[in-house]
This record gives sequence, structure tokens and C-alpha cells, in this order.
Amino acid sequence: MFNQLGLIGCGLMGGSFALALKKAGLVKRVVGYSKSPSTVEKARRLGVIDVMAESALLAVSGSDIVLIAVPVAASEGTFKAIRHLVDKNVLFMDVGSTKRDVVDAARRVLKERIPSFVPAHPIAGREVAGIEYADATLYQGRKVILTPLEQTDPVLVQKATDVWAAIGCQVLKMSPENHDAAFAAVSHLPHLLAFAYVNAMTAQPDGREYLSLAGPGFRDFTRIAASDPTVWRDILLSNREEVLRQSEAFRAALEQMERQMRDWSGQSLQELIQTASDARSLWSQQGSLKGTGR
Repeated sequence: MFNQLGLIGCGLMGGSFALALKKAGLVKRVVGYSKSPSTVEKARRLGVIDVMAESALLAVSGSDIVLIAVPVAASEGTFKAIRHLVDKNVLFMDVGSTKRDVVDAARRVLKERIPSFVPAHPIAGREVAGIEYADATLYQGRKVILTPLEQTDPVLVQKATDVWAAIGCQVLKMSPENHDAAFAAVSHLPHLLAFAYVNAMTAQPDGREYLSLAGPGFRDFTRIAASDPTVWRDILLSNREEVLRQSEAFRAALEQMERQMRDWSGQSLQELIQTASDARSLWSQQGSLKGTGR
């Protein structure tokens, strides 16, 4: 049981974490801060937080667990705002979808206080943003990736593991570098492709007419194109090297299929489609669908 959660960033991810802790009986009160006072007020009115803080530092004050749920580009500024209250006995976590940039920012700012920081990435999310969509069940049955550093306090790593497990997550551990490489492939590139595809569609003279004919396939493929633009701008830029590497691999695979089409190589094209179909079916059978998310 924690006495106080300091929540920095009262949005979908942070709000859902606060509600999940409350539902599980893991926290006595939640003190929340966001840059927008109206957002903090809405979070209090909805019962997500109990006390409104006027600054990130005041949200940390008196807290024995802190969640930083801000866009990844705002991580360094947040660390600077709170570093004087980063205590070795307090668990600090984030929910950023990229880890190397967040870890580098923590190293620059927190310095000797970095053992208190346990970088985390819950694989959960929705195509809507905002505190009004916070849900105590958002993390149930999902994976969360912890990317602790060599300096990270093992006691706090275990505490982070226990907290996420208690709200229904399967906890995995990776290095920040391996995390970013993996999620460039399975999350960041798919978002990039969805954004580009929808833009390509709507930029055509008859694009709106085509959209009126779209069915379930279009809906499923483009679902993530409705994701928060600010969040995904930051993610794609912060992990650009790995995403561009995956984009090159995708382009090569696409060009291979295009060649088979141009050459009327039906058998070769079918084999490529079959390979993809088999890989997708195997992934589904292994139960990975349960852990999908942002």
C-alpha cells in the first residue's frame, strides 16, 4: 500500500494508472498535476485524483510513488522540475513509448539520483486521449516493459514489478536499446504506415469517394491512424533511427511484392502472401493479441 501517488500528467495513461491503483486498494490518495489547470480540475471532478497540485514538484512532495505520464519530449523538462525531490526511497516511473531518449534525459538531469527511476512502458492505449477516457481496467491483461539501468535500485525494480503485476500486467524486462528496436518494428512503424496510408488516400482527387466505400479491412488497418498526433510526433522523432531502419526493411518487402505483380509472377506473389499469412496466424495462436496496444 502506498500513501500517496504523485501523478504528473493527468491524461489517459496516467489517469488509468491512478484509477487502477485505487481500484486495487494500493494507494490512499492521488495528487495530480498537468500543465492545463482545467485538466487537473477535470481529473479531480472525475475522482481520478484527490488533490490538485500547482506544479510537478508539489505533486512529488510527500509521495512515495510517482508516475510521469507526459509526452516523451517533455521528459527532460519534467525531470528538471522535480529532481530536488527525487528521493532514494521513492519509486519514480514513466510510461513513455520510447526509452533510450527518456533514459538519456534522466541520466543528464537526475545524475546521482537516477537509482530511484525505473523506466516503464505499458503496452496499452487507445485511439482517444484525455482524462475523461481514463479506465481502471486499461492495463489488465497487458504487458509492461521495464528497462532498468545498471544503477537502478533493485528494491525499486521489484516494487515496480509488484505494482504493475497487482493491476493485472505481465511484467517483462529489456534494455532501453532492445526495447526501442523492438517497438520500432511492432508499434512505431505500423503507426507511421497507417498515417501515411490515410494521407495518401485522402490526398487523391477521388479519395473521399473511395472512403465512402471502405469496409472492415480499411477500418482495421487504419484504426491506429486516429491516435494522438502530439504523442506520435514525439515517438516517431525520438526513435527515428530505429523507425527509419524498419521503414527501409518494409520498403524492400513492398518492392519485392510489386515486382511480382509487374512480372505477373502469380506463384511467387502467392508464396509471399502465404508467408505473411502463416506468420500472422502463428502470432495470433500464441496469444499475442491479448497484449497488443500502443
